[in-house]
Amino acid sequence: MLEKDMSLDRKTILITGCAGFIGAALAVELLRETKGVHIVGIDNMNDYYDVALKEHRLGLVQSAAGRGSRFTFIRGSIAEQDLVREAFRKYKPTVAVNLAAQAGVRHSIENPGTYIESNITGFFNMLEACRHSSGDGGVEHFLFASSSSVYGNSKSIPYSTSDRTDCPVSLYAATKKADELLAYSYAKLYGIPMTGLRFFTVYGPAGRPDMAYFDFSNRLTSGKTIQVYNYGNCRRDFTYIDDVVAGIRSAMERAPREDEDSVRYKVYNIGNHSPVKLLDFVHLLCGELERAGLLGAGFDLGSQMRLVGMQPGDVESTYADISETERDFGFRPKTGLQEGLKRFVEWYSDYYR
Repeated sequence: MLEKDMSLDRKTILITGCAGFIGAALAVELLRETKGVHIVGIDNMNDYYDVALKEHRLGLVQSAAGRGSRFTFIRGSIAEQDLVREAFRKYKPTVAVNLAAQAGVRHSIENPGTYIESNITGFFNMLEACRHSSGDGGVEHFLFASSSSVYGNSKSIPYSTSDRTDCPVSLYAATKKADELLAYSYAKLYGIPMTGLRFFTVYGPAGRPDMAYFDFSNRLTSGKTIQVYNYGNCRRDFTYIDDVVAGIRSAMERAPREDEDSVRYKVYNIGNHSPVKLLDFVHLLCGELERAGLLGAGFDLGSQMRLVGMQPGDVESTYADISETERDFGFRPKTGLQEGLKRFVEWYSDYYR
C-alpha cells in the first residue's frame, strides 16, 4: 500500500458538486472525521432532479460542521470561469475534488448541451484554476470523478484500468473520457498530481432519484410499473456510498507517483467487484421494501414489472477490477448489496414517511 503523503488535517479542501450524492457524503465524512478541516463546496443546485433532496443533503453537510471544522458554500456553476477562479483565489485549497457533473446516460442523448457545459467546460475551468494556483500555497492534488461508462461495451471482464477506453457508447461516457485526457495533459504540462476515480453504480441513502434503485422504489410503492432493461439480464457492480467515500478519502491522502514519463497521474476503479444481475437486484429491492412495510400484503411484482430490450447508451455489464485500488490504498468494499439496499430503504421510508 502506498504511504500517505498528505494529511488532510487543517487543510482547505474544495469539493464541487457538494450537494450531490457523492459530494455531500464526502463532505460530511471529512467534516466529522478530519481535524480543523475547511470544506469549500460549490454546487449550482440545478433541477435535473428534485432540488429538495439536494437541499436535504446540503443541510446534512452544514450540520456536520463544527468542533473545529468549517463549511463554506458557494452557489454557482463550475462552468462560470470567474466563479471558479475567485473560489481558488479567495480560499486557496490544498486539495480539490471535482465531483460536479451532469450525470445520466439516457439524459445525455436528449440534452447533450448540458453535458458539454458541465463536464467539459466546467472541468476545463477547474483545471485552469488548479494550474494558476499550483505551487506554494496552491493545489497539491486534484481528484476528479470519472465513470465505469468509459469502458463502453468492453468484452474484457472485469474492467481493468489498463483496458482500452476509446469506444464510448454514450455522450456522457465520451465527456468522462475527455476529462481523463485533459487531466493527463495538465499533469504532464504543469506537474499537478491528478487522480481520476472511475465509479461503478454508486447507491445508498439520499442517492440520485434517476438511478434504478431509487426510481424503482418510487414506482413500486406508488403502484406504477417498472421497466427492466435487457430483460433483466444486465449486470451491475453496485457500490455502496460509504465504500466509495472511503475510497476517495484514501486517494486524497496519496497523490500519484511519477510514471515512466515523469507524470503524476493515475486512474483507479472504485467498485464493489461483485456484479449482480438486474433481475436479482429487483427481487432484493422488493424484499427490503416489503420488510419496511412499503409494499402491501400479497405484493405481486410480476404485475408491476415489464421486461424490455436494451436502451441506447446502455451497456450489458459493469464489473470493476479493483486490484490496483486495493494494492495502493488498501481499498476493500465492506457493504454487500442486500445490506446496502436495507440501509437505503430505511432512509427512504424515513425521508418520505
